[in-house]
Amino acid sequence: MTGQDGFERVAQKRRTRAALLQATREILATGRQPSVPDAADHAGISRATAYRYFSKPEGMAQEALLDAIAAELENVDLAPPQGGAAARVEHVVSRILAMVMRNEALFRSYLGLVVSGESPARRGARRLSWLSEALAPVKATMAPAEFTRLLHALALVTGIETIVVLRDVCGLDEGDIDGTARWIARTLVGGATGG
Repeated sequence: MTGQDGFERVAQKRRTRAALLQATREILATGRQPSVPDAADHAGISRATAYRYFSKPEGMAQEALLDAIAAELENVDLAPPQGGAAARVEHVVSRILAMVMRNEALFRSYLGLVVSGESPARRGARRLSWLSEALAPVKATMAPAEFTRLLHALALVTGIETIVVLRDVCGLDEGDIDGTARWIARTLVGGATGG
C-alpha cells in the first residue's frame, strides 16, 4: 500500500464515520432513538460496516450528539460585554440558552442519554468556564467558597435543564424563558455580591 492509498483509506473512514453520525443526528431529530442498523440504512452504509464503527447504539448516539453540540458551541459568541458581573453573566446565560433553544431536540436527546445512565460522560465543564470568565470582575472580592457556590448556582440556568423546567413545567415561551433566566442570573449575582 502506498502513502496515497493509506491517506485515501483514512479519508474514507472519516467520511463513513461522519455519514453514520449525521444519519444518527437526523434520526434523533425525529425523536427516535436509532439502532446501529437504523443509522446504517439511513446513511446508505452496510450494517456490517456500521458495526465496525459502533458496537452499541448508545455510544453512537452520544458521539453524534456531542459532535453536533460542539459544532453549535463554536458558533456562539460568548465573550462577555464590558461592564459589571451581573451584565456579563446575564449576557452569557442568554447566549447559551438561545443556542440551546435553537437546538432543543438535540440537547433533549443528549439529556435523555445522560439521565438514562447510558452515557457515562460528565457534562458541564464548558458552562462553568464561561460563567467563571463572566464573573471575573467580582472573583477577587469574594471568598473562594462563595464564588464557587455562585458559579454552581448559575450553572443551573445555562443548559437544557433550564429549558425543560421553564418550558415543560412552567409553560413559558422562548422570550419568557430568556427573561426569567436573565432575572435569575441578575438576582444570584446581586445577592452574592451585595450589588
